[in-house]
Amino acid sequence: MDFYKKLPRNKKEFALFMGVVSIISVNIIAPLITCFEAGFHLYVWQNVLTVLPFIWVSVIVIVLITYIPAEKMTALIVSKGDSFRSHIVVNILCTVLMMSIFLTVIGTWIGTRSITLEPIQMFFYKWPRNFAISLFVEMCIAQPIARFVLLQLHTKLDAKKD
Repeated sequence: MDFYKKLPRNKKEFALFMGVVSIISVNIIAPLITCFEAGFHLYVWQNVLTVLPFIWVSVIVIVLITYIPAEKMTALIVSKGDSFRSHIVVNILCTVLMMSIFLTVIGTWIGTRSITLEPIQMFFYKWPRNFAISLFVEMCIAQPIARFVLLQLHTKLDAKKD
């Protein structure tokens, strides 16, 4: 039942789900990571706002690139008979793992407006923090809200069918 009610059923619903998750995630994760890097100041947050559209586009592209590998990785870890929650938790772990690897580097390039080796050289120092922040936001905020939106949508659509 949860699989049917809380997951996208078609491409339009997938776009809605991805839109909700990505907008929430980008607006929380990017400012948090930047503030941990540069300090919790108003001017730092304002600076982040200027690059958020570019980060959001990169997030969408990376989601589309990592979607199938994350699904395959999830399928290796959980079995078909496992619960909805176990599937979701493992899928979020796999997705955040892959995305945080890419975005630790790409997000830094976008945020600093320069392509340097610094995010690659500092990767193992910065990535664990970025992964933890992203995992918390995805598991506790962004994905539950997006699944609630889909649940509401599906409840209304199913009521119309009856």
